[in-house]
Amino acid sequence: MRIALMIIRLFLKTPYYFFKIWWCSISKKISYEQAFQCIKAVTKKANHAGRVTIETYGLENIPKEDGFIFFPNHQGLFDVLVFLDSCPRPFSFVIKKEASNIILLKQIVRALGAYAMDRDDIRQSMKVISAVTEDVKQGKNFLIFAEGTRSRQGNQLLEFKGGSFKSATKAKCPIVPCALIDSFKPFDEKSIRPVTVKLIYMPPIYYEEYKDMKTVEIAEEVKGRIERTIAEYI
Repeated sequence: MRIALMIIRLFLKTPYYFFKIWWCSISKKISYEQAFQCIKAVTKKANHAGRVTIETYGLENIPKEDGFIFFPNHQGLFDVLVFLDSCPRPFSFVIKKEASNIILLKQIVRALGAYAMDRDDIRQSMKVISAVTEDVKQGKNFLIFAEGTRSRQGNQLLEFKGGSFKSATKAKCPIVPCALIDSFKPFDEKSIRPVTVKLIYMPPIYYEEYKDMKTVEIAEEVKGRIERTIAEYI
């Protein structure tokens, strides 16, 4: 219902916005940074049209140098839009293969050099982990959902998968825990009432802090920090 509201309220501009994102996905003249800023601008317009307000906290916790990975809880289909709206720094993301062929999202994936992971194909998943690792080493930022799927439990978290942190440990990069609150409401509830979504960027965990930890231990630590932050902000 909210997606329909976004389209209706932006009806005259929707074809233009779609063309801009499509062009970003195919043009070799448009840089990754330019594509990100274009998609960010369209996202802000769409969120406003959908009567969604994003409250952002902790922007000062984002590392000054690029080459880090955001690890938030995964509440719903709206999650990536929260980051695109709020994050001042370009980033790409990893999504499940099933979502990579959705119209518009498909173009965004191509424009930002995102990766689609087939969770049933171990070899393909390892290739994605290796590709993300190399990109992060080169200074690209990523967003990875460690739960692997939407929790469908509101602000409650599922277990974080240790394997989701392999790219971070291989790249020896900062891990930035992020807490999403009420991000399931815009797209997963059958309502168009105004809604506020909160995103808290938490202090990063640097390699020196987690280098001696197993990935499952890192997963537990990140999950615990996010749970405590959600409890604090709720």
